[in-house]
Amino acid sequence: MSRGVWIRFILVLGLLAGCAALAVNVQPKLGLDLRGGAQFVFEAEGTEQTPANAENVDKTLEVLRGRVDALGVAESTLARQGENRILVELPGVTNDAEAQEAEERIGTTAKLTIHEVLATAEPDAEPSKKNNLVLPSDQGDTLEVGPTVIQGDQIGGASAVQREQSVEWVVAIDFAGSGGDTWADITGKAACNPSGDPKRRIAIVLDGEVISSPEVNTGVGCNVGIRGGATDITGNFTSTDAKDLAALIEGGALPLELKAISDRLVGPSLGAAAIDASIEAGIIGLILTGLFIIIVYRLVGLMATIALTSYALLAYAMLVGLGSTLTLPGLAGFVLAIGMAIDANVLVFERAREEYQAYPSAGLRRALQVGFNKAWSAIIDSNVTTLLAAGLLFFLGSGPIKGFGVTLSIGVIASMVSALIIARVLCDVAVANKPVADRPAISGLGNIGKVRTWLDKSAPDIMKNRGRWLAVSGVALVIAVTGIVVNGLNLGVEFTGGRQLDYTVSETVSIDQARDAVAAAGFPEAVVQTADTADFTVRTGEISNDEEQRIEEELAKVGGTVEKIDDQRIGASLGEQLRNNALIAFGVAFLAQLLYLAIRFKWTFGIAAVLAMAHDVVLVVGLFAWLEKPIDGIFLAAAMTIVGLSVNDTVVVFDRVRERWHGSGPEENFTALANKAAIETVPRTVNTGLGSMFILAALAVLGGDSLRDFAIALLVGLVVGTYSSVFTATPMLTYFQEKWPMSRVKREKVERAPEDSGAVV
Repeated sequence: MSRGVWIRFILVLGLLAGCAALAVNVQPKLGLDLRGGAQFVFEAEGTEQTPANAENVDKTLEVLRGRVDALGVAESTLARQGENRILVELPGVTNDAEAQEAEERIGTTAKLTIHEVLATAEPDAEPSKKNNLVLPSDQGDTLEVGPTVIQGDQIGGASAVQREQSVEWVVAIDFAGSGGDTWADITGKAACNPSGDPKRRIAIVLDGEVISSPEVNTGVGCNVGIRGGATDITGNFTSTDAKDLAALIEGGALPLELKAISDRLVGPSLGAAAIDASIEAGIIGLILTGLFIIIVYRLVGLMATIALTSYALLAYAMLVGLGSTLTLPGLAGFVLAIGMAIDANVLVFERAREEYQAYPSAGLRRALQVGFNKAWSAIIDSNVTTLLAAGLLFFLGSGPIKGFGVTLSIGVIASMVSALIIARVLCDVAVANKPVADRPAISGLGNIGKVRTWLDKSAPDIMKNRGRWLAVSGVALVIAVTGIVVNGLNLGVEFTGGRQLDYTVSETVSIDQARDAVAAAGFPEAVVQTADTADFTVRTGEISNDEEQRIEEELAKVGGTVEKIDDQRIGASLGEQLRNNALIAFGVAFLAQLLYLAIRFKWTFGIAAVLAMAHDVVLVVGLFAWLEKPIDGIFLAAAMTIVGLSVNDTVVVFDRVRERWHGSGPEENFTALANKAAIETVPRTVNTGLGSMFILAALAVLGGDSLRDFAIALLVGLVVGTYSSVFTATPMLTYFQEKWPMSRVKREKVERAPEDSGAVV
């Protein structure tokens, strides 16, 4: 083996060692479902101008949601409780001190105003005019300030920063609307006063307290002011002080004042048994997937399986390194992302098999290098489209949508590192020795496989019946939409709201026993948690008093005397604005993927891929409507994953179509080439699909109620996405080609290095 191979191997070992050190030394942030957290109830207090009705409380809730997101608390729960209360649950807050700090940071009114300073004053002095204020300042003196000149809604954003060549933390403020012009006017007016004069200062007031009263810099001209629509708040802030203040300003002023009426610590919403079962399912699925890859691809399959085990370490290290919150659906998403790593390896191995069959004298190592080169564009295109969607979900979504965007991004990046760097180095090492080179069958790259051989010989003409395939997809869509219209969607408590019930029992009952009892009463989807002010808290959808009585009766069977100590109606934790944000994020993600595919391929390719994507999601939603399965936050994560699976499959087929078309002669027909490309990708599709199905099937069978519907949705999405890539997206593309043809360009040849070269091409 060459020196270059060993160097890359040592670098990979160093990467894994660094990830292992990070994983061991940094504790993960666990979500409410895995660890529990703090639960607060705030009561809104209204005024004559702004009554504490449901509409205004919902507006306040959305401001709180933005504030929680700005504080970096992921996977939190916020919901209206009754008419004028707000429920807030924060994961990972597990002691009273942390709960008290979180309560103060979230419930602070945060009314920010900016004033001109008129003079210094005595502490107890009366203001000289009615609308003036006399306030103690951050500098130890007392100031008389004029009326408010800039309101909080004229501030567009705030962030904690350190300017170049300075260790001081400041809060950078961007003005919105007329705020920037007003700031220029008042700083220009203040600059006309001499240094040391209080009139040269500007007072920034938060909740009636002067948090900063800086003097306008001497470099600012009289009646010129500070222009540009931005400024810095200074005040000898620590990093934490600056970030807290920026988060409060960024969160905005609350429409209603909030009074904290309850705070308590709650246990995880999922039981230890469900968590253990899901982890067990993931391990079994990974083992089955690894065995399958080894059977199909032999030695290089073994190397790819070893690389896949490194994926878990990479993903976990990235998660704790970024401080992301780990939830059970997030864990399942990470496990599922292995499917993308499998896909990358399968693409490479199938290409390498083709290369070795065409040029056996060039050797296994050369075939493997060319396989990586030829598969590169398909791997990059499929992963970039998924990352685009994940990034947009993070930036445009909120709550669980934002959290899923983070975990999906981490999973995709980790899978690419695993497949394209670690697997490449290991496979290179494996085929570089003479015993393997002399026995190509051992490597797994010595032939193209029985399935591909049969397909090449039989040459089925799938596109001959392209109209029928599109008709089948159309009928399936009609059936799905009919189910949605006839049965409606069984929306979960996150979307509809419901009731939260607190119980105490006279006998010792485990949380898993309580969950079983609530399920026996007919509510397997209910969220059951422990709490420090009650034995159990049960959150379910809208239920009648008779149904609530059934819950008490079932709890009494295991817990003796049952006392209901609280019964509150709660609003949707995934409220209207959050749903709108999710739809906007979905829409923009679709458009971004369409634009990317239009640039990389042609706009007709993008349209076909996005339509196939929408087709897949509608079919899965329709199936859940017919089966009356719940549409909840976990299903939302499944739907977003289906989008990624669908576009991934379609891009792989389209990449081969583009390659065939660009390398064809004028006598070649696009439809025939598209048919050939679809057939050539069948082994990759089958092997990748089966590898992912082992994991999902294990989650569906062993993962418990918490993940069963999630796994079923993804299994159906995987089957539908695989079908639609060949039988929906590709036929549509051939029709688009007839209407809006894609021009031929000269094929780019793959550079061939000498056989004894160790360079990575």
